[in-house]
Amino acid sequence: MIYEKKVKCPVCNKEFMTTKVKTSKLKLVKRDEDFLNYYKGEEHPLKYEVFLCPFCGYAAMEKRFDKIKPSGKSIILRNVTPKWHKRDLKPERSFEDAVNIYKLALYCGEIIKKSKVELGNICLRIGWLYRIQGIDNEEKRFLRYGRDLFEESYYKEDLRENGYDEVTLSYLIGELSRRLGENEKALNWFNTVFTVCRNNKNPVIEEMARDQWNLVREGRAQKANTTDNE
Repeated sequence: MIYEKKVKCPVCNKEFMTTKVKTSKLKLVKRDEDFLNYYKGEEHPLKYEVFLCPFCGYAAMEKRFDKIKPSGKSIILRNVTPKWHKRDLKPERSFEDAVNIYKLALYCGEIIKKSKVELGNICLRIGWLYRIQGIDNEEKRFLRYGRDLFEESYYKEDLRENGYDEVTLSYLIGELSRRLGENEKALNWFNTVFTVCRNNKNPVIEEMARDQWNLVREGRAQKANTTDNE
């Protein structure tokens, strides 16, 4: 299920091997409403989406690993590398290993001031890793961090520049709010999806938002009926 890939670190310019999952071998089992995929088999590609340089300690999501400015490289070499001890990374990552590597990527992203949506994506994935392990309190903690970063990004950043659009991000903020039990906020963001979709058609996301909007309303109605009966 896994193979090794040679990568050159953009910070220290050294080459290292990192592990990837063979996507051709993956069989999707189900998908959660916040886009977490589940696959048949023991290896989950989520564990390997962060590249970590074993020489200097720089870590980032695979798709953003090379996208670091000269000023960012200096910050990593000044703030991460002196505290980092070169290590031989095991090809296979446990979920605990993956969480720690993601957290290092989050720290690197914060100190080099990556976009809020990028940091939110890392937090979301840490939450997913905890969900797969059934650690509910840590899952919710990182979903909240991710939701708040996405919300800040929605108002302050150019979403297209960061590979997102208003519809998808509005839906994701709404769904994470629903999972955190913040139903009014969830409804407001699902309503934003419907508003944005008038000009930017995305029928798949719009239908997902409608399903989750109905789920929140039904849950609220059931709670009200239970309270009345008491």
